[in-house]
Amino acid sequence: MKPIGCKWVYRIKYKVDGYIERYKARLVGKGYNQIEGRDYFDTFSPVAKPTTIRTLLAIASIHNWHLHQLDVNNAFLYGELQETVCMTIPEGVSCSSGKVCKLKKSLYGLKQASRKWYEKLTTLLLAEGYCQSTADYSLFTLQHGSDFTALLVYVGDIILAGTSLVEFQRIKNILDNQFKIKDLGILKYFLRLEVAHCKEGISISQIKYCLDLLDSSGLLGAKLVPTPLDTSVKLHHDTSKPFTDVSCYRRLIGRLLYLNTTRPDISLVTQQLSQFLNAPTTIHYKAVSRILRYLKNAPGLGLLFPRKLEAQILGYVDADWAGCVDTGRSTTGFVSFWALHSYLGKQRSSQSFQGPLQKLNIGFYQL
Repeated sequence: MKPIGCKWVYRIKYKVDGYIERYKARLVGKGYNQIEGRDYFDTFSPVAKPTTIRTLLAIASIHNWHLHQLDVNNAFLYGELQETVCMTIPEGVSCSSGKVCKLKKSLYGLKQASRKWYEKLTTLLLAEGYCQSTADYSLFTLQHGSDFTALLVYVGDIILAGTSLVEFQRIKNILDNQFKIKDLGILKYFLRLEVAHCKEGISISQIKYCLDLLDSSGLLGAKLVPTPLDTSVKLHHDTSKPFTDVSCYRRLIGRLLYLNTTRPDISLVTQQLSQFLNAPTTIHYKAVSRILRYLKNAPGLGLLFPRKLEAQILGYVDADWAGCVDTGRSTTGFVSFWALHSYLGKQRSSQSFQGPLQKLNIGFYQL
């Protein structure tokens, strides 16, 4: 077998306020040298969907559930390898020439690393009585009498939501015995989502993520615009000058798509611009820049899940007539809301948050 290479990767991990949390050094295998069918087979591993995260937080807000967060230390290192994977000797390790490492457990960088960790965690949770959701395979639930616990997994980050702190402590102890975990306490920062709790409800925003996006794009000093899309511009596959830096365009669209998690106001225009990833033009890039200038108005705008809501589903749908410039076909749009009725027609910003957060230009949509 030809051994894969490896390298040390150094990274600085920051807190939500921008201060340094810790310095990390990690040995990473060069998985791009692996050959399918020889040293790896299946690679797919499910992660929590943004819709599932929002729904879980909404339910937790309505029922006043406890919300805790866990972080598994070096999650990928716990996976058991069935394949034979050989790796070169890491830099800094003294060893006689001609020898290689035979990996018994998974390592960061391997193509099957995430799947092996997911299999290990799933096996443990099912053995402890948790049921795996068929709608989102990263969601596990446990019903014990009148107590209910939900466990949501995104790689090594875990959200615990439920009614019983006793069950929280039990599953934390089990996970800590099997793997080493960090108990982060009440959920505050998850996958760049900033979570705030108050008597009015639970709010999520991405202010740091949005400011980092504006900073990296060089538009922190740009002029503001009132809307994310110019209504006089009809986006389509036009014949204007092609945009030269295609990778930059794709990277911006990808980051904006993740921002849709807490910013539904830019979801329409982001979806439209994502149709031109193969050959963007300068007009398309100007539209992306307009979104960023719009975000500068209120980088901390997010979603608020109030405590007092009626749990019901509402849906709206509409369609135009031959609205697509490129194909001449009609375009259908729809939006679905869960637990919205009590707050339809009310103001957008929550008054309870406005006092301390006005200086940061933060507001919330009520959903």
